[in-house]
Amino acid sequence: MANNKIYAFLGPHMSGKSTMVSQLLSMGIHYIPTVTTRFFDDRYAYKRKIYKTVKNADYENEKFIVNTPYQAQSYGLRKADVLDAYQNHKISIALMHDVSGIKQLTKFINQDLVTIFLMINDEIFVDRLLRTGCSNDEIHYYVETADETGEFDHWRDVDFVVKNTSTARVALEQILAIMGLVTLVPQADFDNLVK
Repeated sequence: MANNKIYAFLGPHMSGKSTMVSQLLSMGIHYIPTVTTRFFDDRYAYKRKIYKTVKNADYENEKFIVNTPYQAQSYGLRKADVLDAYQNHKISIALMHDVSGIKQLTKFINQDLVTIFLMINDEIFVDRLLRTGCSNDEIHYYVETADETGEFDHWRDVDFVVKNTSTARVALEQILAIMGLVTLVPQADFDNLVK
């Protein structure tokens, strides 16, 4: 297997992981689907396209390389899906929900795994929760969970950090650069861009 890479995204709730994966998917980049027991209500309907929700019993019958609990739900990457990505796609992307998922995946594909943390600050975290219609109780729960699990500190455990505090476009451009999916323009075109 020659230099096929898997880029795994990690970050706190509301950091934009699903948004980035959705945009990369729309560009044709291969995605390793995350299987979960979580059902996404209408506020998070866009996540239904990138998560495969299954019943608890069906989840327990799957063979996973990554299998992690998060907010009382289970999240995993199927062994068959990871093998397919690693063997048949130059670049694949995956979502992680905590550092233990990265550790599990690292055991399987150490040198060909690149980890990217999407960083946000507390203010943006709460603002995004409010914009999705979360109640005060829900916000309190998400803030408490983030504190308990150290979600905002996982940047120490990854290869790259992308601050997702501006627009999604800015973060996406940084991610594409990390993935080597940018091209240099001829010097004359560059000169015209900067004049």
